[in-house]
Amino acid sequence: MVSSARAASAAPDVVMVGGGIMSATLAALLGLVQPDWSVVVLESGPSVGLESSDPWNNAGTGHAALCELNYTPAGPDGTVDPTKAVGINEQFQVSRQLWSSLVRSGLTDDPKTFITSVPHVSFVTGEDGQRYMRARYEALKSQPLFSELEHTADPDELAGWVPLVMAGRDPAQRVAATRSLAGTDVNFGALTSLLLDAAQRRGVHVATGTRVTGLKRTPSGRWQVLVQDVATGHRSALVTRFVFVGAGGGALPLLQHSGIKEIRGFGGFPVSGQFLRTRRKDLVSQHHAKVYGQAEVGAPPMSVPHLDLRSVGGEQSLLFGPYAGFSPKFLKAGSLLDLPRSVKANNLSSMLGVARSELALTKYLVQQVLQTRGQRMEALRTFFPEAGDGDWELITAGQRVQVIKKDQKGRGVLQFGTELVTGADGTIAGLLGASPGASTAASAMLTLLERCFPDRMDAWRPLLTDVIPSYGRKLSADASLARQVREETARTLQLTS
Repeated sequence: MVSSARAASAAPDVVMVGGGIMSATLAALLGLVQPDWSVVVLESGPSVGLESSDPWNNAGTGHAALCELNYTPAGPDGTVDPTKAVGINEQFQVSRQLWSSLVRSGLTDDPKTFITSVPHVSFVTGEDGQRYMRARYEALKSQPLFSELEHTADPDELAGWVPLVMAGRDPAQRVAATRSLAGTDVNFGALTSLLLDAAQRRGVHVATGTRVTGLKRTPSGRWQVLVQDVATGHRSALVTRFVFVGAGGGALPLLQHSGIKEIRGFGGFPVSGQFLRTRRKDLVSQHHAKVYGQAEVGAPPMSVPHLDLRSVGGEQSLLFGPYAGFSPKFLKAGSLLDLPRSVKANNLSSMLGVARSELALTKYLVQQVLQTRGQRMEALRTFFPEAGDGDWELITAGQRVQVIKKDQKGRGVLQFGTELVTGADGTIAGLLGASPGASTAASAMLTLLERCFPDRMDAWRPLLTDVIPSYGRKLSADASLARQVREETARTLQLTS
């Protein structure tokens, strides 16, 4: 990667702030629809994909709602609503189609460097858990994108699905699970590098070690992007027609600095995470799955416990967590002043409103921060009863900044998910929030193109449909197209289904 912004054009057509999966995906899409535009990607770290896109900073689930129970909430009568799960799976299928097309075009000869097949399992215990799991299965099985979902409440069958989870478990305990063999493990860091390497070969300028310090509107309506070389301190500026702020947790301060009215009222609540990890080969070889459970009462959805098989750099390991924590930093490599600096007059009421309404979350985070190693191991043993203390190491994952915004009644609310903020004139956009994030990058960036370049969409749409056959259509409403898309992408990406 290029180490500074000095070699870049001083007036590129597009500047992307942040070298993560979002900018990499947008660069790929622009390379398809407008390859003649000059594009610059600015990343403050020494390499791309080191924050939320890094494989050790996220669960790599390839969020498709196949196992994440927070996407299938049950109502007061026990009925499960599949709407959110179906929508997220739709978005993940869009990403799969884009990746598949890029692989066919030469992105990599080995897609297993960034995506592999791993069954996704949802696991619950107790009578209430069994009822919920059955209701979830009934709500999803008729959906084209979940047609292969399996269900069981048989401990012997579950022992075949997830041996470590069942070994040593009380035989009197009621259990239930669903499984999808269509699940994946995605290394978004590796994918980010592949996408930006390909972009560089097309002429995109990628400048690492380059921090964006501000965004200013020029009298001509363009954007002046203020940058600083991290190593030398040298300051310079680029002027561009369009800015995308895909800087993860760092997006909020930059959008605030830009002064666009659309960011008023938005705040951010940072949550850090930790995982227990083992690389013991005899354990890893027995757990070929990602197993998700239910979140504790008061826990944020991103803290749903899971025991995951991870494949990073050709080496497999198991992760369990996440254990939530608190840090005022908005990025893993951020500043302790990130949170206080983000408090503005226009978002103070939103921030205070969330402080009052999210007491359960505050209590949960305090409890998590104060956990001992023994308590963390106890949580692991609810998934893996025979887990040995000496086999697991504690690692720190990435920072997530949950969106705070005003609801229709003007109250501050904490939003779990992602939020695309676009300026009224379409010259600037930024992405806030966290999970499902990376897995839905293609859909998020397509939405960006539609909002910011509506006058070009008629010309771009056929090009986008060539690489994303379902673009503009709903796979959940077309079983035949859904089957075709999944089979074709599985073949190209070398997946199970």
